[in-house]
Amino acid sequence: MIRRVLLAALLLAAPCAARADIAADSPAAAANAFYAVYGPTHLMGGGVPDATQRVRYAPLLSPRLNTQIAQAAAAQARLTAKVKNAVPPVLQGDIFTSLFEGATAWTVANCTGDAKVAHCRATLTHAPAASPGAKVEKPVTWDDILVLVSTPQGWKLDDVLYDARFATGNTGRLSGMLEMVVATNP
Repeated sequence: MIRRVLLAALLLAAPCAARADIAADSPAAAANAFYAVYGPTHLMGGGVPDATQRVRYAPLLSPRLNTQIAQAAAAQARLTAKVKNAVPPVLQGDIFTSLFEGATAWTVANCTGDAKVAHCRATLTHAPAASPGAKVEKPVTWDDILVLVSTPQGWKLDDVLYDARFATGNTGRLSGMLEMVVATNP
């Protein structure tokens, strides 16, 4: 029984460990590894990632971004407790892309930078799910910039620079939004 539990734990941990190894190779590999985790994870809900999502993202994010996300989650929890869950979360929708609904497909185009910091342009697409009888909506495509930093553990996502062309989307930087959550909920 213990062997089976250990084997199951190893099998579940292997994909995360493999993604962390891929992220260590280059900025583009790190960006693609991030999106490999992002794809299924962002469909679980928007806003600040919960504890389960943070575990999935942690090996792919810089220590600074991991800390900011954890601090924003704690600030959100303080607000929720203070108002007894009477208000929605401060951040709603996808925080890792410009579009509230998030991306359903992506391509990491090019990365520029030096040995410490790289900027990778990602072309993102959101294709709305078709529902019976509903009008078919066209996919939306945009570019965001991923900021990656070289760490002793390899390249890690450190920030996202949002495309500012969406009326209801994210603008500025991911780190700026996380700082706002912490500042408004000390």
